[in-house]
Amino acid sequence: MSILDNFEQWKDFLGDRLEAAQQGGMTQEVINEMAYRIGDYLSAEVEPKNAEERLLKALWDASSEEEQKVLAQLMVKLVQNEGTTH
Repeated sequence: MSILDNFEQWKDFLGDRLEAAQQGGMTQEVINEMAYRIGDYLSAEVEPKNAEERLLKALWDASSEEEQKVLAQLMVKLVQNEGTTH
């Protein structure tokens, strides 16, 4: 099963990558830009595998570039916050 098949696994994967980036010294600005680029790639190239991903794609596709950057920042914040509650 792919990590994209299950939204919780996808968030865990993102959280692990985020933690590694922060430990590697990446700034929040660089992390947010990478999240935006990943979101743009996923929206254009990867078929959503579950309801959460379909919602994120619909929001992404309906948004301006500025709004997409906010959405990417919110995904980063979501996995950061979940990482502090586990």
